[in-house]
Amino acid sequence: MPFTITITRFNLRLLLSLLFLFVTFVTFSQEIPAGPDRKLKATASFSLNSNGISSIPSFSLGKPAIVASASLIKNRFSYDPTLAYGLDLRPWYIDNWLHYKIITKPSFELRGGFNVSSFFTKHLTETEPLLTGERYYAFSLDGTYKLNPNTLVSLAYWNDRGQESISIKGHFIDLTAERTDIRLGNKLLMAVNVQLFYINYDGNNDGLFVSPKISTYVRDVPLSLFFQATQSIQSNIEPWPGFRWNLGISYSL
Repeated sequence: MPFTITITRFNLRLLLSLLFLFVTFVTFSQEIPAGPDRKLKATASFSLNSNGISSIPSFSLGKPAIVASASLIKNRFSYDPTLAYGLDLRPWYIDNWLHYKIITKPSFELRGGFNVSSFFTKHLTETEPLLTGERYYAFSLDGTYKLNPNTLVSLAYWNDRGQESISIKGHFIDLTAERTDIRLGNKLLMAVNVQLFYINYDGNNDGLFVSPKISTYVRDVPLSLFFQATQSIQSNIEPWPGFRWNLGISYSL
């Protein structure tokens, strides 16, 4: 059975406290060396999105969302958590990815991953709103090939395993091409990312999609503006998912 959370002021204070601890941990981790020659590397980003498109772009919140992501990297290992909330501070999903780089070469990387995540859905009752949480495990394998310092191509596979009776299970295959540091002026730059992905999940959640993303930013400034769209090419999802778009602003540490 899925677990439920009653939305109260205490829950909201708890979520805010967790987010504060998340930011504090990442900030201090950037300054702590892990050894005399090797350091624990840390990065983080925060984005405000108009339509809440998730890491699998065919799924979205359908309303504005706040997403915080971090990466803690030590040698071949990395921990890559993500917290996603609606503007009402109700959680949307929480990811906890652990990755290991199997192959590391100047132009090619292959890594495997394991994720423990939770996905939350709001339900209205006669007395108060409830959040229903679904637990997921996921396994991944992805390879990245760098054509040059600013251009890469990657292929990724995820196997999602929902742990509740109502949860879905399935496969996600993604082919991505990305180009960064495209000059638009002396300091204005652009990055372009195009995803072609296929999902095959329980309950008629299958389809082939394309999702381009365009970001603009100023060199040496941690802010960027982005536009992302998702178009279904072929799908048996009802109603037909069609075209979705998302605008956002991102801040990177």
